[in-house]
Amino acid sequence: MGCPAAPWLLLARTVLLLGSAVTPAAQPVSTTGVQGQAGGGSRPQLDHSSGSGELVLASVYVHLELSDRSWPPAFSSAQIPPPASAASSPRNLTGLDLITECNVTHMGQSYCACLPGYQWNASVCSTHRLCPFYYQRPCSCLIFSHPDPGYCQFLPPVPGKLSPNCPLQRPGHTLNLTLHTSQEATDLRWLLRHPGKGKPRHLWQGTQVSLSPSEGQAALSIRHMSSHWAGEYISSFQAQGFRWWLRQVVQVPLQEAEVVQLPDRLSISCATNSGFQLSCCFPKTNLAYTASWSPGEGSQASLRRTSDSQCLVLDVRHCPAADTTYTCVLQSPHLPPLESPVNVTIIKDGDITCPEDFSAVAWNITKAGYVAQVPCPGNKTGVVKRSCRPDGVWGPVQHDCIDMGILALYTEAKLLWEGQGRPREAVPGILGQLQQAVGVASSPSDLRALLHTMRLLANVVTNSRTLLNCSTLENLLKITDKVLDANTSSLWALAQTQKPLMGSHFLSAVETLVCSLSPEDHPYSFNSSNVLLESQLLEATFPDDYRISFSTQPPLQAQIPRSSLAPLFDGATNVSVTSLVLQNLDDLLPSNYRKGQDNTQYVTPGLVFIISIVADGQVFTQAQVIIDFGDTGDTLYCVFWDHSLFQGEGGWSDRGCQAQLASNSLARQCICQHLTTFSILMARHTVPKDPVLDLLTEVGLGTSILALLVCLGVYRLVWRVVVRNKVAFFRHAALFNMVICLLAADSCFLGSLFLTPQPHSPLCLAVIFLCHFFYLATFFWMLAQALVLAHQLLFVFHQLSKHIVFSLMVILGYLCPLGFAGTILGLYLPRGQYAMERECWLNEKGVVRYTFMGPVLAIVGMNGLVLTTVVLKLLRPSLSEGPPAEKRQALLGVLKALLVLTPVFGLTWGLGLATLFVNDSIVPHYVFTALNSFQGVFILLFGCLTDKKVREALCKRFCHPQVPHSAISLVSCWP
Repeated sequence: MGCPAAPWLLLARTVLLLGSAVTPAAQPVSTTGVQGQAGGGSRPQLDHSSGSGELVLASVYVHLELSDRSWPPAFSSAQIPPPASAASSPRNLTGLDLITECNVTHMGQSYCACLPGYQWNASVCSTHRLCPFYYQRPCSCLIFSHPDPGYCQFLPPVPGKLSPNCPLQRPGHTLNLTLHTSQEATDLRWLLRHPGKGKPRHLWQGTQVSLSPSEGQAALSIRHMSSHWAGEYISSFQAQGFRWWLRQVVQVPLQEAEVVQLPDRLSISCATNSGFQLSCCFPKTNLAYTASWSPGEGSQASLRRTSDSQCLVLDVRHCPAADTTYTCVLQSPHLPPLESPVNVTIIKDGDITCPEDFSAVAWNITKAGYVAQVPCPGNKTGVVKRSCRPDGVWGPVQHDCIDMGILALYTEAKLLWEGQGRPREAVPGILGQLQQAVGVASSPSDLRALLHTMRLLANVVTNSRTLLNCSTLENLLKITDKVLDANTSSLWALAQTQKPLMGSHFLSAVETLVCSLSPEDHPYSFNSSNVLLESQLLEATFPDDYRISFSTQPPLQAQIPRSSLAPLFDGATNVSVTSLVLQNLDDLLPSNYRKGQDNTQYVTPGLVFIISIVADGQVFTQAQVIIDFGDTGDTLYCVFWDHSLFQGEGGWSDRGCQAQLASNSLARQCICQHLTTFSILMARHTVPKDPVLDLLTEVGLGTSILALLVCLGVYRLVWRVVVRNKVAFFRHAALFNMVICLLAADSCFLGSLFLTPQPHSPLCLAVIFLCHFFYLATFFWMLAQALVLAHQLLFVFHQLSKHIVFSLMVILGYLCPLGFAGTILGLYLPRGQYAMERECWLNEKGVVRYTFMGPVLAIVGMNGLVLTTVVLKLLRPSLSEGPPAEKRQALLGVLKALLVLTPVFGLTWGLGLATLFVNDSIVPHYVFTALNSFQGVFILLFGCLTDKKVREALCKRFCHPQVPHSAISLVSCWP
């Protein structure tokens, strides 16, 4: 109450012996000339006309000054009783009771508390602050700034009751509370005080709360009861001049899912670990639970408490001799025990195990088929898991660690959405804390929880019609800017593999929240690297069209004609227009296109534009808007993000939008007949997917596969004849492996054309990896062939053995592309950037598309350098260094093949790279498809059949000599 030396004010109730009757008093009154209670009720007066000599209750206001807490020997000033009439008998003071106790602080404030049975009336209570720590009796202590606050009043009988009185509620059931009032009740509120919390939370009509007021009663229903809804329910209302609080304590037993074991399954090697720890954690509740572990012999259990939960940790000091099941048992009176078992498996000699690993987290020896578990490090909650495969090899690390601060905000927003809290106070508070917490988001789970929190807040704002002030909106925009920052792109990719709709939901939340700015805070602007916002309040006398421009790249301008704005001013007092630009969001949205567009690959200019009109709190979407995205130099399609497409996933749609040339420039504008989130799509391929190209691809691949099979058949027939020296062996060995790799790659690619596009299915991922590997291997073997040519010609006197050279060729031809393709798979598959969304092929967005064309074009370039060097060498042969004739002929065969294949392959994949950037012609697409699909035919013609020894061997096998009448026999198979 304050320092003991402060003065105290005491108000006394007196009993007077009167000589006359009094008017009945329902509340204490003051009968002296001293000031009564501020805002007090009626004050009945004494009737002095007669003296009946009976005891009558009256009130006298007494001011006592206390230097300490001891009882004073006398009053500081004499109090004069009410004047008696001449006819009345003398009155005697027979008793004195305290009803109000006040303490004046050094700041001059009076903390005035009522004694039991008394309370400040509703008018006084509503105009003064409540004393802290008086939550059980809110209007029983108030803070006054003036020195003479008055006194408390006597409470009449409670004018209502709560029913039913059912303190125990089963999880998942519905709680029903009904307030019955005997007097007229106003300003009804429902509150919930959680166990161990001081201040109660207001309840509103959320997803789990239903409020049904009616005359004489009011009902509260809570659906899907859980431990989050256990506590003391308070019905607060105003009646008879007082505010009343009726309470009902509700208890909810814990559910099995709320008990968390770590680990939930354990395998342990007693040879390396003498003991281990098990933990059983459960939330705090108003039910008394006793926790224990069974068996507990030879172990020590300790209870660890946090603000919201408690954990019983079992320290097993001696490894059990056999497999054992430890059970965490939670018991509460009159409830069945809650049991959570943990199976501990002992690793025996001969069992397949994964070894200890201390790379990032300490992973103990784990039995094959089990999952090792450790708690999340630092200020994070959750579990880090790593599976031990059946072959004793560790699998990838999987964790669901969430920052405790972000998780607490998510839980707060979830309870607010369900119905706990005041939206007008809670939403700004959560956004303010979230703006600080977004900087510590370091895992996909953090990002998912953060974005889900924003989505819940958007739902709350919509349902409760909450308006945001400028500081709250600024916090929201700062969060959005950090979420769209490039540093979070890796978190986005990982998070979207589990929640593909995150980007669409995030956009929806931002759209909702930016439209909720209070009219008093207009105009408002915000500018950051990824977020640009302009919001202004329009008046009925607004002279011209609404225009807005942003200095983006490309520049952005928008216009709403006056004719679309005029109807909004009929009956509306506050009309505001909000324009928002979000950069880097387009890559985070699913690549979904409305029917008729999904056969074309598109890119966006890197931004989306959101424009909205709010009239008196209601969002209007029917208005014409003209948007100029700048001169992009591309064929563009005007689109908006339709959240209803693709079963709620969202997608780009051009409904109600069209592109046309601007009147004052050659740039194209978008004209849409509605307001929402806009962007433009620039076709990465100008012409949609052409059936002729599809047919050409299928025919070309089929022909290529047939040619490669013929090539293998030719080698089967002539192999021993054509590989009689080392150079010929190296040449044909490289070509044979090129044929094998290209045959496998073409077969996989042709098969992928007939697969249902499910980019994350194991079959689709396997096809992508095999195509990537075998196509790369084809070119690495071509590189190996060129390097062998250069080595044999340039280093005549430093020849390596046949086995060494061939081993090096195998390493270069298979291990290098395998390592490259495997690295790309390991790096980009966890990020969700490995595969395209609608085709079984490498992702064409970002870096992944260059991980194939980059090595291919590099090999083609290296082959070009090698060929140039070899040609120059052959043009100036040295007599001392020249190879034998047979070897020279073999080298010339290699050179001829490379001179044809290198330009053809280089031109093919050079065109493939050009198709990603050249959008104004279909010719490169046809040329690339033709050259790429017929690569097997080129290898058969220029790599195999151009070899003279191959042709001679085929002629000897299939061509029979015809003996003419002359003495000369001619054998001819080739013209």
